[in-house]
Amino acid sequence: MHLIMSPPSPYARKCRVMLRETGLIERVEEVQVSSSPLKSAAEILAANPTGKIPALVRADGPAIYDSRVITRYLDDQADAGLYPARSLYELLTLEATADAIMDATVGMVYEVRLRPETRQSPEWLEAQWGKADRAIAAINSRWMSHLTGPLNAAQIAVGCALAYVDFRHADRNWQAGNETLAKWQADFAARPAMVETNPA
Repeated sequence: MHLIMSPPSPYARKCRVMLRETGLIERVEEVQVSSSPLKSAAEILAANPTGKIPALVRADGPAIYDSRVITRYLDDQADAGLYPARSLYELLTLEATADAIMDATVGMVYEVRLRPETRQSPEWLEAQWGKADRAIAAINSRWMSHLTGPLNAAQIAVGCALAYVDFRHADRNWQAGNETLAKWQADFAARPAMVETNPA
């Protein structure tokens, strides 16, 4: 199998961390591409008509995407139990919350990088940060119990989302007022799978 990815992508990082945490890294080749919303790499277009990364190319079936589909598939392949049935819907909701942080903060990067300065919208940027900020605060106040205990897929998603905020938006200081989550993130970021996939 081939995982088409770009190291800075937090969505791709979720899958890359999952590969390492489940022991599947020896079965999947990571194929790095350079892609942007304005021009998708040919490799990703061949696997995903939307042109978004990541995509997992399989020998025994069509390519699959997006990151939440890929992580579920990898968990099944490894029989790793990172989506335990007893708390499945809570974990899926927490994973969706982490992905929403990624959506908002990746969008902020694109607004600044891809639009001329005269066409950038400070109001839109702040609205996107508001989404991420509220989601982070909600995880800190409501979801910490799901971030403790044995590793699960939601922990990977949250860890990758917060690492991306640190990577691209460190000046936002999300840790202020979210000290419990900040402590958890510092510990999670030290996991070997996170260290190996650090884009910085």
